[in-house]
Amino acid sequence: MSPAERDILRQRENQRREQVRRETEAAVRDSGLRLNPQERAQFESRYIQERRKVEQSLRQQIEAERQQQLPALIQQLKKEFQIDQPNRSPAAKSAESPKSKK
Repeated sequence: MSPAERDILRQRENQRREQVRRETEAAVRDSGLRLNPQERAQFESRYIQERRKVEQSLRQQIEAERQQQLPALIQQLKKEFQIDQPNRSPAAKSAESPKSKK
């Protein structure tokens, strides 16, 4: 991986961390709780931990749904591309006999 690519990945990760930090602060604020620094740190830690669980669950749901929908998508594309297939297929041309070209 080039240094430029590493820098881009580092920037993306920093942006993701900053967004999580902002959302964690918003969760503390929105909770309406008055927490001392130790309680706040525990709240933030638990928020991040539970958030990861929620995000993992959502990723699994999305992947399961994707896997269910892909066969239908493949069939649809197969039908669309079969229309053009005889005109473009090298296999179709090799199936022709040499006598038919005379």
